[in-house]
Amino acid sequence: MPWKYNGATLRVGRGFVGTDGTKYPQVWMRYSTTEKANIGITWEDPPASEATFDDRFYSGRQTDGTLIPRSLTDINDVDDNGNAILDEDGNQSVTLGLKSVWKNNTKSSAGSMLAPTDWYVVRKAEAGTAIPSTIATYRAAVRTASGNIETAIDNASDLAAFMALWTVPVDSDGEPTGKAPIYNWPDEL
Repeated sequence: MPWKYNGATLRVGRGFVGTDGTKYPQVWMRYSTTEKANIGITWEDPPASEATFDDRFYSGRQTDGTLIPRSLTDINDVDDNGNAILDEDGNQSVTLGLKSVWKNNTKSSAGSMLAPTDWYVVRKAEAGTAIPSTIATYRAAVRTASGNIETAIDNASDLAAFMALWTVPVDSDGEPTGKAPIYNWPDEL
């Protein structure tokens, strides 16, 4: 919910006039917490049914505000009677779960990372020219990282474990010590 003053919603980037006639500029958002409190500006949290959510993991909210988690696994599509919905080729229609979606994203990312050096592999196949060791090492590291990320996705036993793949590891001071597992790729050449 928004910032409020005397029961009225304040618009960010717009000035307002206080009940005592004081004109507050459009930059009132820059005021400190204490200054806002002294003026009477308060923040009202949205009700649970309107709070934002991470749509990577949730598809929406129920009327009581409870988040609706996306499925980790693939789901066979069925009609209202429970009959399989078939695609144009007569195959079962499937809605991909988060694990399949992110494994596909991982494969796509690996392909994008390997593509700029593919010509070395083609040149090796066509002309027999050796692939430089830095290129071969990088390509192997990309393939290994892709496999590790896909394994981590497969090993996520529930939504909380799956969501943890986006958590960047930190030290005791809160400083990052590495990359989030879902993005643990080698540095590009």
